[in-house]
Amino acid sequence: MKLSENHNVYVIELSKDVLRERRFIKSNPDYKDAMPCVYVGMTGLDPDIRFDKHKAGIQSNRFVKEYGLWLLPDLYEKLNPMPYEDARYMEVDLAIRLRENGYGVWQA
Repeated sequence: MKLSENHNVYVIELSKDVLRERRFIKSNPDYKDAMPCVYVGMTGLDPDIRFDKHKAGIQSNRFVKEYGLWLLPDLYEKLNPMPYEDARYMEVDLAIRLRENGYGVWQA
């Protein structure tokens, strides 16, 4: 790992209760009922630490704080770590790919 490869993308499964949120539904018009709802983010921290911070309300996304269940490492571990610019790109790319596969996705 190069020194500059210290960023990670991560995916958090959200409770289906997030489907009560109008903004979430509006962002996912092609959501398939059987698929998970997720949050996709990027961080310079270990994804486990970042998840804990979300849940504690520290620089937290509201949907993760209220509906976050757990990390889904199978969806991101093979991508990490990477340089900052790559992580910025991969966060968006991963969110798009998951949404195209029927996931409900929030990516801030």
